[in-house]
Amino acid sequence: MSHASVSDKRPSTLKGATLPKWFPWAVAAGSLALGYGISAAAGLDSSIQWALIAALLFILGSYGISASVEGRRQAKDRTATSLIFVAFLLAAIPLVSIIYETIKRGVKVLDGYFLSHSMGLVSDTEPGGGIYHALLGTLEQVGIATVISVPIGVLTAIYLVEYGRGKLAKAITFFVDVMTGIPSIVAGLFILSLWIIILDMGYSGFAGSMALCILMLPVVVRSTEEMLKLVPNELREASLALGVPKWRTILKVVLPTSIGGITTGVMLAIARITGETAPLLLLVWVTNFINTNPFKDPQGSLPVYIYLQFQNSGGQGAAYDRAWAAALVLIAFIMILNLVARGIARWKAPKTGR
Repeated sequence: MSHASVSDKRPSTLKGATLPKWFPWAVAAGSLALGYGISAAAGLDSSIQWALIAALLFILGSYGISASVEGRRQAKDRTATSLIFVAFLLAAIPLVSIIYETIKRGVKVLDGYFLSHSMGLVSDTEPGGGIYHALLGTLEQVGIATVISVPIGVLTAIYLVEYGRGKLAKAITFFVDVMTGIPSIVAGLFILSLWIIILDMGYSGFAGSMALCILMLPVVVRSTEEMLKLVPNELREASLALGVPKWRTILKVVLPTSIGGITTGVMLAIARITGETAPLLLLVWVTNFINTNPFKDPQGSLPVYIYLQFQNSGGQGAAYDRAWAAALVLIAFIMILNLVARGIARWKAPKTGR
């Protein structure tokens, strides 16, 4: 047997020592215990301070142990992974805390009666009442804003991607970017000055819908524009090469290919405007009675209902419980919209055959 064949069968010595897979969990457990001990010894009562100390110990411990066993290069990799993990926890903990607190406080009065009755004959200090008038108003106002914004936003995005090449397209892109950063109160003040003060049309759900439309429009344009850009140009060129007109190519090829992403963007835009409060306080005003006509007289809405119940509760009592229950309904509504958007995006995603 030759020397070369013997050397080929020798085990490789290039691979250094490695820590076991359970190493990060062990370091995390040790960091939590040590962080709690340091916090108790220092007299720190805040759980946030304890969590930050434990996170710092976790990062330093991962680097130190890994550097001594695996080397500095692998230690840096583990440190980067630890930083990502800690950042995820820092972002997730407030979200989970909000959801937990809202569910714990909101379920006290959340039932069928609460969803099917208004506050018309109930004062803020009395138990009973519900959010039917506010829920109905929110659905109508957001629905009107969606009906106005989606066609305009989608057609604008189609123009920018498929046709816009000159100064007009640049101007539209600039104004869409500006509208993206407009505070909601500014949109409300604009509609207030134009619709209510100048035109003297009065408070109504439609006035609030127009302000929500201003906030929703740039989100729809931007999300649709990005989805249209993801459609391969080969699909457009193949359709045009077969003699299909450009408008029909957009209608039959481009839009069906990107409809999942467009729908997701629209759903996220709806979720973004559903919780707006400032424009509705200015334009829709306040009422505790059911108003099914969004084009006349003040109308209820969930965000304003939550704000007023919290304001009048003093941190306790029936109004306080109703505010938390309404907040839970609003969160559930937005979560349902996000789930529907994900389902539609997955359903309409282009299928790749083998």
